[in-house]
Amino acid sequence: MQCSSYKKYVIIVAGGSGRRMHAAKEKQFLPLGNSVVLLETLKAVHEAVPEARLIVVLPEGRFDLWKSLCREYSCDIEHELVKGGSERFFSVREAVNAIEERKDGNALVAIHDGVRPFVDKEIFDRCFEAAEASGAAVTCIDCSDSVRYENKPLERAKVKLVQTPQCFDAALLKRAYSQAYDPKFTDDASLVENMGVSVSLCEGKRENIKLTTPLDFMIAKCLKDERRNSGIVP
Repeated sequence: MQCSSYKKYVIIVAGGSGRRMHAAKEKQFLPLGNSVVLLETLKAVHEAVPEARLIVVLPEGRFDLWKSLCREYSCDIEHELVKGGSERFFSVREAVNAIEERKDGNALVAIHDGVRPFVDKEIFDRCFEAAEASGAAVTCIDCSDSVRYENKPLERAKVKLVQTPQCFDAALLKRAYSQAYDPKFTDDASLVENMGVSVSLCEGKRENIKLTTPLDFMIAKCLKDERRNSGIVP
């Protein structure tokens, strides 16, 4: 099923720091492949959903750096820049508010981490289709490790590891982000669930990793090398 009647938006959130990387630059601006992480993510999203309007959320103080990187690496993918806030909640809310209302209401919004550059069309298609059917969907994978909570084992088969994209009906997402900020909101789905709305789960991929630690970047390099050797990427 294709969401052909729906206008699609993808918000790429890139407000993180390099704290856990022990790096001088924010992790979204660290080198990866032939460019930097955020550019690789932007290219992956554009290839996966070429018809979508793209919104990149960055700290305002990084706008000039981002524009310079786009020039340096000859990136001409059309996108809108939105100023991020002090917390992820406020960053996404700014981007959600930048989305115009459609009279027919047929719009879907995906929110994706700027440091997940290995997302692909299959993942986006599944998430958008689930959101079209239910109004809200999150990408997740099964947990392969044993899990304990307060030193009590959990049933691993019931545990899911949440990824992005997370996709929503635009009007529903706007209502969700009209709520007051609460630290308990760990992601976009938690805001929607706080309104009593159920969220569908759709299958992600293990290679859709979030680059947060030095080990993640080692894995990312291996993934890049494997794809290059197989002819998937230049």
